[in-house]
Amino acid sequence: MKLFWLIPIAIVIIAAWAIAVYNGLIKLRNRTDEAWSDIDVQLKRRYNLIPNIMETVKGYAKHESGTFQKVTEARTSAMQAKTVKEHAQSENMLSQTLKSLFAVAEAYPELKANQNFLHLQQELSDTEDKIQASRRFYNGNVRDINTKIQSFPDNLIAGMLGFKKRDFFEINEAEKAVPQVKF
Repeated sequence: MKLFWLIPIAIVIIAAWAIAVYNGLIKLRNRTDEAWSDIDVQLKRRYNLIPNIMETVKGYAKHESGTFQKVTEARTSAMQAKTVKEHAQSENMLSQTLKSLFAVAEAYPELKANQNFLHLQQELSDTEDKIQASRRFYNGNVRDINTKIQSFPDNLIAGMLGFKKRDFFEINEAEKAVPQVKF
């Protein structure tokens, strides 16, 4: 008779545990999606600043069309990236081309003194800082959800419900540096 009550109690405990694991996974997935959204907002802000910076530089360096073309191509590639891995790769390329754009600006003292250029440069630097903070927040959430998905016994529920490991948004150390213009 005692065994009769143990089976329903065990079923209720297992069901409660499965529900708690599922709800925890949903919470982590939503936080990770929110964190990616934060990155996306900052990347879009960055993409919107780049044409303004390019137009300002073009006014002073009309013969640097190769650099402008590379920046435009890198920006387009970054905007079309679909996966986290594609975003990381395209952002690396965009960072490199932005460095070359600022290197062009170095050759034009009157451009370096232009208030519009200085303002845009400060905006880009601020955006880069926000991207870095958003990336850290996203990667922290990815770490949490990946740990939960891979940890026993939660991995049993995660596997049955199709939760997949997420990719970190990684950028090479050299690419994380904000392009600097020395005066």
